[in-house]
Amino acid sequence: MHPPTLADSSADAPVYMGLPDEHTLRPKFFVATALTLPVLVLSMGEMVWPHLTHQITPHLSGWLQFLLTTPVFFWSGAPFIRRWWKSIVERDTNMFTLTVTGTGAAYLYSVAAMTLSPRFPEVFHGPHGVPLYFEATAFTTTIVLLGQILEQRAHAHTDLAIRALMNLAPKTAHRVAADGSEQDIPVDEVKLGDVLRVRPGENIPVDGAVLEGATNVDESMLTGEPVPVEKAAGSKVSAGTVNTTGTFTFRAERIGRDTLLAQIVRLVEQAQDSEAPIARVADRVSAVFVPVVLAIAAVTLGAWAVFGPPPGWIYGLINAVAVLIIACPCALGLATPVALVTAIGRGAQAGVLVRDAAALERLAGAHTLLIDKTGTLTVGRPKIVQIMPTPGTTETELLTLAAATEAFSEHPLARAIVSAAQERTLTLPAATEFSAEPGIGVRARVKGKQIAIGRAPNNLGLLATATIVAVAIDGRAAGTLALADEIKPTTPAAIRELQRLGFRVVMVTGDREQTASAIATQLGLDGFHAAVSPARKQELVQEYRTREGGVVFAGDGLNDAPALAAADVGIAMGTGTDVAINSAGLVLVQGDLAALVRAVHLSRATLRNIKQNLFWAFAYNLAGLPIAAGVLFPFTGMLLNPMFAGVAMSLSSITVVTNALRLRHIPL
Repeated sequence: MHPPTLADSSADAPVYMGLPDEHTLRPKFFVATALTLPVLVLSMGEMVWPHLTHQITPHLSGWLQFLLTTPVFFWSGAPFIRRWWKSIVERDTNMFTLTVTGTGAAYLYSVAAMTLSPRFPEVFHGPHGVPLYFEATAFTTTIVLLGQILEQRAHAHTDLAIRALMNLAPKTAHRVAADGSEQDIPVDEVKLGDVLRVRPGENIPVDGAVLEGATNVDESMLTGEPVPVEKAAGSKVSAGTVNTTGTFTFRAERIGRDTLLAQIVRLVEQAQDSEAPIARVADRVSAVFVPVVLAIAAVTLGAWAVFGPPPGWIYGLINAVAVLIIACPCALGLATPVALVTAIGRGAQAGVLVRDAAALERLAGAHTLLIDKTGTLTVGRPKIVQIMPTPGTTETELLTLAAATEAFSEHPLARAIVSAAQERTLTLPAATEFSAEPGIGVRARVKGKQIAIGRAPNNLGLLATATIVAVAIDGRAAGTLALADEIKPTTPAAIRELQRLGFRVVMVTGDREQTASAIATQLGLDGFHAAVSPARKQELVQEYRTREGGVVFAGDGLNDAPALAAADVGIAMGTGTDVAINSAGLVLVQGDLAALVRAVHLSRATLRNIKQNLFWAFAYNLAGLPIAAGVLFPFTGMLLNPMFAGVAMSLSSITVVTNALRLRHIPL
């Protein structure tokens, strides 16, 4: 396996939307913020605090704004300028075309107004000379940087998931020679056919088949199920899974990039690479809006040069710049980032951690929920649900003897039995002569009696989801214990509410058909898929996406990582594995599906808010464009002073920010 490409790339290499990663953008944002704040004070501070800048002349203020804004535009905004130039060369207008065109026009106009103000017609002069718009350039660049940092941060999450997956494989393996000697070698040196030994507690290094020994292997990374699987001679084992009890030897059958673990890593990588860029409203509108604005500016310049009063070309130039300034997307740049940042904070209050802001947007349009069982719908660990003693044995006696015997075992079923005894505050007698036989069970002597515990077939027909454990006392059947993974208390109500909200809820689990069917029936799910591998989970996500559109996948295990990465929205339980969390866009902090309902309400409110913001952002611009071009001049003699273009731009920004902040108080 090779490290992900992202880990090897330089900091300046494009990561997403042609921009570098957040570690490169972050210092640019900090510098831009530090320089933009004094620009805002110099340009608008007098309106808020009249005596704040009374000792600074308009001329000095202009030069200070120029010195502060220049590094913001050319250094902090350099990635946008490069992306702008690429969009011009490739004739592919987008958000960056609109942003840099507007901020560049405001910057160049302000430089000209500061240095050539005597040549400007008197109609363009205000109380403090020709108005400057350096703050529009600096503020827009800074806020768009913030939005891009949020996107780049989300895009880098999958790299962490891939690294966590790769760390599951041990770095060394114990190779057994023909003479029985043993040598530790790097996993990369394992060859097909090598005989390897695995001891209790170790991760299995490569895929293979057991030769000698019996054990239980924790395969939760593949199936999501917490109960280890019994292995004996001939059984298949997979790299990255954990040997829990016995020692065994096995023959290497798949190594390197051919192991199942390596395939899961590739599935996550491919899911990330194949993910289409967000179909952002701003980009779609910009594809039309930018050429229209540029055309209006060009027509304005030409019309004034030919038909306007002398000096016609100066009137034309200033009015053309007014068109570009009023189209400057300050509000457009704010519309999505401010709404998303506010929603992220509101989500954190409601137990929803938003790792990918775009996922919050996409959740609003999804209507299919594929959901893992273990740890998501259920608690994720077995628990005694029924004690069935034979005649002559009481429930308390059966549980006490079983718990005393299992006290030495680390098996999940053993821990569940001991926990049940502790919950009933039973006093456990000391056990002696403890022995464990992998694949068979455990034995011990308790109170002078020989206790044997082993797995029994579930032929009771009562508990389809249960694992049955048989207990024998001195060779006599004493009863059985039924253990099952219980459904979380909040799951049924959350499923019903999700269905009411229009979601089709389908369970996807690695568990057996009988258990999956019983859970699906009990919860009233819209369908289920059982005995599903990690690769098949990802295939199901892709199939549902093709057939039904937006798909949400919710899970908590290593085996869910490919599906979480491939879904339109991946949602991980906060109680799950790091790999699952790093593969997901949203994390439910308490691992509670009720938080998923809150996440849906939040996403839909956020999307509505963003659409409202985009409407107001364009409404001000579209209303002001004809006036900025001078269409009223032949009838009223009125021209739109660029100062008023700036006021309109500021009003649209204030409207957008105020609307976005309403998300802080939405009920969830």
